[in-house]
Amino acid sequence: MIYPIILAGGQGTRLWPLSRSGYAKQFLDLSGSGFSLLQQTLQRAADLSSTPPLLICNEEHRFIAAEQLRQLNFTQSKIILEPVGRNTAPAIALAALHATAQRHDPLLLVLAADHLIQDPLTFQNTVLSACPLAEAGHLVTFGIVPTHAETGYGYIQKGATLGEVGFKVSRFVEKPDAQTAAAYVESGEYCWNSGMFLFRASRYLDELKASRPDILEACQAAMLDTAADLDFIRVDAQAFAACPEDSIDYA
Repeated sequence: MIYPIILAGGQGTRLWPLSRSGYAKQFLDLSGSGFSLLQQTLQRAADLSSTPPLLICNEEHRFIAAEQLRQLNFTQSKIILEPVGRNTAPAIALAALHATAQRHDPLLLVLAADHLIQDPLTFQNTVLSACPLAEAGHLVTFGIVPTHAETGYGYIQKGATLGEVGFKVSRFVEKPDAQTAAAYVESGEYCWNSGMFLFRASRYLDELKASRPDILEACQAAMLDTAADLDFIRVDAQAFAACPEDSIDYA
């Protein structure tokens, strides 16, 4: 079972003034499709799974997110509210803990809410081709074949081949300078880092326990005292505020 997890907590500050703190870019229609970036992400997820997606967003955006879900008739979806932003590793931990608390251990398909993907069929086929790797216990991330030496993206260096379609991750690299980016593209060894992931919920929690037990413990404490409010799930604010901030790549 694929369980779509959509990270919608960004503030969209780099797209100001189109995007504002109260109305971030994931809630905007930037492609002229009539649907926001979040709604397009929801539609792509629905093509891959019949399981209602789980959103992670901040308190400030909760009603915008809920309304955009309602417009697409995603009435069974839930929204975990982050009282404070703690980056992607804790956000995904909340989702994994929520999933396993339901006595399930699904494959979590972690998607950013603000991506513009113009070839959804290739995206879907790529996710499906990665399922055997995730089912075998690997943590899968998706690289994008670079078309030019972009300095605004992070990169993933490919290691040894893994299965029919995968590669081991040799390393993650932060945004390089122009000369370094050009060398990466020329080598053919690097992909752009998409920030999308696929893995079993329990495997992510196991890896977090091994690498960042402090994050896992804080998130477990935050999920011990949740409160349901309509479509929203509120975690323990004090416990989550004590959680260290880190991205999944670093964690």
